[in-house]
Amino acid sequence: MTTLSVPIPSDLEKFIHKMIKSGRASNKADVVRKALTRFAEEEAVLAILRAEQEPNLKGNLRDLMKKV
Repeated sequence: MTTLSVPIPSDLEKFIHKMIKSGRASNKADVVRKALTRFAEEEAVLAILRAEQEPNLKGNLRDLMKKV
């Protein structure tokens, strides 16, 4: 496991302490890990949504290549 040292603005530090105090996280590192996990999940969903917008190619590969 890697350790990172990241400057945090005071408003985010207050949020981190709030999450610990409320019992939603056990410590600062837990808050950051959960946030990064959530961010990664959101990025995966966005990638899927972007992929759904891609045109669907069907048919003979040679005919498709002629169109490209």
